[in-house]
Parts: sequence; C-alpha cells; structure tokens
Amino acid sequence: MDIKHEAEQLFSYTRALRRDFHQHPELGFNEIRTAGVITRELTGMGYQVTTGLGKTGVVGVLKGPADGPTVLLRFDMDALPIQEENTTDYASLNPGVMHACGHDCHVSVGLTCARMFAAHLSDLKGTIKLVFQPSEETGNGALSMINDGALDGPLPDFALGLHVWNLKPVGWFGITEGPMMAGANRITFKITGSGGHGAQPYLTIDPMITATQIVTALQTVVSRNISPLDGAVLSITHMEGGSAFNVIPSTVSAEGTIRAFTPEVRQTIVNRFEEIVKGIASAMHCSAETAVDPGTHPVINDKKVAQKVTANARELFPDAIIENNYQTMGAEDMSEFLMRIPGCFFFIGSANQEKGLAFPHHHPCFDVDEDCLPLGVALLVKTTMDLLSSGLD
Repeated sequence: MDIKHEAEQLFSYTRALRRDFHQHPELGFNEIRTAGVITRELTGMGYQVTTGLGKTGVVGVLKGPADGPTVLLRFDMDALPIQEENTTDYASLNPGVMHACGHDCHVSVGLTCARMFAAHLSDLKGTIKLVFQPSEETGNGALSMINDGALDGPLPDFALGLHVWNLKPVGWFGITEGPMMAGANRITFKITGSGGHGAQPYLTIDPMITATQIVTALQTVVSRNISPLDGAVLSITHMEGGSAFNVIPSTVSAEGTIRAFTPEVRQTIVNRFEEIVKGIASAMHCSAETAVDPGTHPVINDKKVAQKVTANARELFPDAIIENNYQTMGAEDMSEFLMRIPGCFFFIGSANQEKGLAFPHHHPCFDVDEDCLPLGVALLVKTTMDLLSSGLD
C-alpha cells in the first residue's frame, strides 16, 4: 500500500470536496447540508453510518475482517459568522458565513481517508471510527457528540485529528508530545454600586472606577502568580456600563478569557480572579458577582502516539520541518476526546506566501494552499494503519 501515492492520486477528489464545503459553509449545530454530503459519501463507501449525534454530527464505522483495536479519527465541520472577502470561484455563497478556520479542509481530508480505508478493507486489522463533529468553534460540539454516544460500540483505543495551520508553510508539521493547545474559559464579573449625577460623584458609589481598578489588577495575575515557565493568559475583552455622558451607572459588567495548559495553572488563575474582583469591590463599597464557564480543556497528546505520528511524518516526508514542542494559546474541543482516549492532534502547515495564501485563521481573506491536503491524508492513514496492525509497539 503506497499511502503517499494514493493520497496524491485522490487529490482531485479531496480538492473538489473542500471547495464544495467552502462554498456552502454552515454554523455550529446547523451543518445540515455538510452532514448530508458526509452521510452520502460514507454510505456509498460501505460504512455503517449514524447521524444526529450532537444534533448534526455523523459517525462512520468500518470493521475490518480481522480483530484488532479501534482507531477514532475526528474532523470538525462548522464555519464562522464572517463575511468572506475572497473572490475565488469557490468563495462562500452564504452571506455572513465563511469557512475561515479550515474545517472545510478537515472534512474533505476525513472523507478522503475514508475512501482509502474502504479501498483497503481487507487489510484492516480492527475498526475505523470516523467522527464528523459539529460546533467546534463554540467549544461544545465534541461533548455533545460524546454525550449522545459517539464513543460507544466500540470504544476507541486511539484517537487522531489534525488542523491546517496558516501560521506555517506547507511542508511543516507541529506534532507535540504532551500539552499542545490551551484550555479556555470565559470569565465574567458584574459590579454593583450606586449611580447618580456625573457632576456629583461624591454622592455615588461608582462601579466604573471599581471595575477599571479590577481590570488593571487582573493583569498582575499571570505576571505575579504564575511561573514564567508555565504559559497562561488572562484578558478582559469587553466591558459595558452606563448610558449617558453625565450619569454614573449603578452597574458595570465585563467579560474575558483565561487560557492555560494545565488544570493547576487554570485553578490558580480562577482563584485569583475571584479574589481580586471581590476584594477590590469590597474595598470600594461595591458588591460583585463572578462566573467562570466550564469552557474547554487543554489539548494534551499522548507521548507514545505523538511519537508514532512523528516517525510516520519523517518516513513519508523526509524533507518536512517537524516541531515537537509547538504550543498555542488557541483552544480546541478535540481535548474532550483526548481526555478519554490516548491520541494525537497535530498541525499541518497550510500557508503559501508566494500565492498570497497566508492570512491568519478567522480572517475574512483566509484561504489555504490545498497542496497541504494530501499530506494530511497520508499521515492520518499511515498512522491509523500502524496503530491497527501493531498498536504502540
């Protein structure tokens, strides 16, 4: 089985799918057309298909003739609420919705992998489980699918996934052993004082002053409470209060995000966030409410599975640039699968400066060099076949 050659031979199929999905983007939990195309393709290949998991998720199962482990491959389907500014002939046809993160690439890679597995059914020593997931961008699509039974019958032994990465060129791979992407949580606080006339602040308890002091103090959490060897972020990104230039409001609300690679660092930030907000509010004679949503967990790769992915990348692509300690504060709910199953989520470079294909993710001009797609297919298929035949040996 010449995996690299077969992936290249199927490139026209992969590209056609990617451009079709790109033209017809759908937001999280509304990926109805996308799920329909996936279901049609998998059914035609002979997969046992289950739909409606996590509302719009699709699972395809292919059992080989010989017993062996089960390998799960996960691909996210949703787009973003962005108006595309590209003028390609495959630009989005849905106003205000765009595949600006590359999930169209992931689905097309997944279906191409599915086609290759089906073509080599007799060689499968175990079971393939393909998970096409809704709503990654909102951070709750993976858990929705898991709660609906996506991991049931059979429970996977290994999990794999990939993400195109426009911060790096085609031919680059980020395959990290251990923490790779940060966990993310939304934080909010509300300060209540006593409003009044802007000309008579001494008759009020000003929540605006209190809130601004809180925001300033929160910026010391990472620099003074977290070791510089542990990556973390605390950002307040939205504040709202007041309705007129001469009125001191009674309440001010704010929200932001925290990012961390370990549960311990996350908990330290949460504790300090609550202490600072409530402490300053009390000192300023205001009351405070805080909230931290469950968010997403860090993406933590299994060391041995990541090593197998790296070895296969080197074998398939001898000239590739491989980083084994690449990390980003971006978040991904692939973490839900990796918390339960040993596996590896990796990046493949998708940018090409010479072609003008280097806009960052979530930009209205985002697009990728599609030459990266066969690389992702080959690496996923090669690693899957290895895990089926020999596990982590």
